[in-house]
Amino acid sequence: MEYSDIYVQRILNLCGKNGISINRLANISGVKQSTLDNIVRGLTKNPGVMTMHKLAAAFNMTLSEFLDFKELNEYKFDGAVGDKAL
Repeated sequence: MEYSDIYVQRILNLCGKNGISINRLANISGVKQSTLDNIVRGLTKNPGVMTMHKLAAAFNMTLSEFLDFKELNEYKFDGAVGDKAL
């Protein structure tokens, strides 16, 4: 599973848990429908912090709470930067 897929699943799970559609999430978060659609479809792999913050607020969560979940916390990056493995 790709990193971006993890937070897409988080968004979809929270929508399901809260009984709201992606369209409704766009409306209550202030994130453009096209932006949210691109995130959910996997076209936008790295949404900005402001976008994520708006989505978190729509779920009545802080950004920290929104990003604090098992799948994301346990994600391991493969590859290396310089001489250090990630």
